[in-house]
Amino acid sequence: MNNSMHYNFHTHTFRCHHATGTDREYVECAIKAGIKTLGFSDHVPYPYLHGYPSTVRMDMDDTSDYVTAIRALAAEYKDDIQIFVGFEAEYLRDYWADLRDLLLPYDIDYLILGQHFLHSELDGSYSGAPDADEAKLKEYVDLVIEALNTGNFTYLAHPDLINFTGSDEIYNKHMTRLCLEAKRLSIPLEINFCGYLNQRHYPSKRFFSLAASLGNDFVFGRDAHTPDAFLDEATYNGCSALAEECGISLLPEVTLRKPFLNDH
Repeated sequence: MNNSMHYNFHTHTFRCHHATGTDREYVECAIKAGIKTLGFSDHVPYPYLHGYPSTVRMDMDDTSDYVTAIRALAAEYKDDIQIFVGFEAEYLRDYWADLRDLLLPYDIDYLILGQHFLHSELDGSYSGAPDADEAKLKEYVDLVIEALNTGNFTYLAHPDLINFTGSDEIYNKHMTRLCLEAKRLSIPLEINFCGYLNQRHYPSKRFFSLAASLGNDFVFGRDAHTPDAFLDEATYNGCSALAEECGISLLPEVTLRKPFLNDH
């Protein structure tokens, strides 16, 4: 396995209901792949979901077990790999304060922003659904920009998740705003391996050519939902080819942003 990708901060666990494998298997496959720094970032348990049988995120009652289990593995494998614990989270204004209150006691290491929904999964506002409506694209970009300005997110996962099917002119107008704000805030943009593996509409040459021309910072993210995702050379090579085609160089390291330090 090509070990030039020595960090990964986008790793899920079985707790999110759509990933498989044990926590230990993820760690051991990451080590085998040459990963030196591993971040677990399972789908955050939003407080509005208490009692709702979500298939896309962990249950609130699993939060303690998740953090405890990952920290135990970090101690056990400290001589082989550095392990951090965080979450992938949407920024949902109506629930953000409650989410902060839920997570603060766990003193997590980082958050990554994955804006899968514009409001919540309950209203069907999935960002990745194909749509030519400029208003939806604008809302996505506005929400991401607001989220990044909270200072709580280490990087933006699959920034091109929004599946705008309209004109390139409109797409570029709004996504340029996103890229420039991420650049101003020194927040990296992720080239997402899971999207490539599953032949989704992302990672998108349309987006990453634009972002590269604007001078953004970039990272790879395995978005691992199975332990063997770390050993998938075909996906690594495909995403590397996309990065090269767009003239993208990856950050050699990722600086984690401790969440909620400036929240009141």
